[in-house]
Amino acid sequence: MSTPQLVVHRDKELMAQAAAARLITKVVDAQASRGHASVVLTGGRNGNGLLAALAAAPARDAVDWSRLDLWWGDERFLPEGDPERNVTQAREALLDSVPLDPKRVHAMPASDGPWGSDVDAAAEAYAAELAAAAVPENHGEVPSFDVLLLGVGPDTHVASLFPELPAVRETERTVVGVRGAPKPPPVRVTLTLPAIRAAREVWLLAAGEDKAEAAAIALSGAGEVQAPAAGAQGRARTLWLLDAAAASQLPRALYPPASP
Repeated sequence: MSTPQLVVHRDKELMAQAAAARLITKVVDAQASRGHASVVLTGGRNGNGLLAALAAAPARDAVDWSRLDLWWGDERFLPEGDPERNVTQAREALLDSVPLDPKRVHAMPASDGPWGSDVDAAAEAYAAELAAAAVPENHGEVPSFDVLLLGVGPDTHVASLFPELPAVRETERTVVGVRGAPKPPPVRVTLTLPAIRAAREVWLLAAGEDKAEAAAIALSGAGEVQAPAAGAQGRARTLWLLDAAAASQLPRALYPPASP
């Protein structure tokens, strides 16, 4: 696994714009080298902020959207079209305004889908979809995502991996159902740390004073069960993208001297 790298931006708006530009470059480079790219999206304030910035970026047309696979790191187990679902928010922020191939948009199951209210069956179905998309060179049950995006919660949770709950302790399955999440809704579907660590690059997004303590804990040697963000690492790169407020409690030894 890779050692975390940090980039600290002046404010959340600049962070979102810079992250969008960085993501466009990464996707374009992947498509140029392999013909396609894959990205795992995240919801929440920072994830949706990045998507909105991407929608507004003039360079977005450099991406061949028809050759981009989109996956999700987690989802609220709610009915299709519910405004609280990550995929619903992503469609409003970006997806409905770009020419994606619908077959390459891999939304997590909804609670009114084929598996009904059985969140475990829904998680197993998504795991099977990931496994079907993996190729031998991925050496695992999920594709080697080019970029996997994660928002960091104030409690250090990423995706729907919350401190101390069973999902963060999972070492074999790639997708699990979550019950009793400490923030609503309590029932969710999430990638596990083994699936997250299959990504070439993992980018963690944190903006705002309410994320400062979480960033400091996760970057200061905490264990992944107590601080799930500490266990989110990419094979080639782990990149923390923060604004100044979220970085305000970081030890000075960690603070990157040349951050814009």
